[in-house]
Amino acid sequence: MRRSNTQSLSDVLKEYIEQNRIERKLKEVDIVEGWEALLGKTIAHYTRNIYIRDGILYVEISSSVVKNELFLMREEICRRINENAGGEIIKRIVFR
Repeated sequence: MRRSNTQSLSDVLKEYIEQNRIERKLKEVDIVEGWEALLGKTIAHYTRNIYIRDGILYVEISSSVVKNELFLMREEICRRINENAGGEIIKRIVFR
């Protein structure tokens, strides 16, 4: 016998994410995981540590030259990250 209140798995997962308010955290994880895809393998090679705290993306860079270039492009990078995330997740970027 089939129940009439069945839902698709995607609807159940969306409802769960909304009820537990974890959508923003999932987007933050996507941003960190997508760093290489967004900026390329060369930049990712010089990247040591990436994390997000209070809307600020912290990126540790091993090369001072690469860090300087990224610093000059930080507003464009922030715009692209937020565009890919579908909302303003990152307010600013700090390179260390």
